[in-house]
Amino acid sequence: MSDVNDDILQAVYQVILERKANPSEQSYTASLMAKGIDKILKKLGEEATEVIIAGKGGARDEIIYETADLFFHSLVLLGYYGIDPEEIYGELRRRFGMSGIAEKASRGR
Repeated sequence: MSDVNDDILQAVYQVILERKANPSEQSYTASLMAKGIDKILKKLGEEATEVIIAGKGGARDEIIYETADLFFHSLVLLGYYGIDPEEIYGELRRRFGMSGIAEKASRGR
């Protein structure tokens, strides 16, 4: 088994899936899952706002802390829908080296 530091996002995601499959009253993640998608999205929005506020304030430690919260809640959303982070990595790989303008045009929207 690889060290948790090899891919911390994947390790956290696996814990989220475990909490989803085997909920306990002591688990914050399980409580979010039980409350449903609207609660998860509300938390995700709150965390995104906190990242914006931290970014505006410019305090490095706050930006790191709030971004970790945003990543965590993004992983909860992915776990809710059973989307593996590797699918996100694949999309980022697809976009890598492509200009933002070209990437948006490739979506065909």
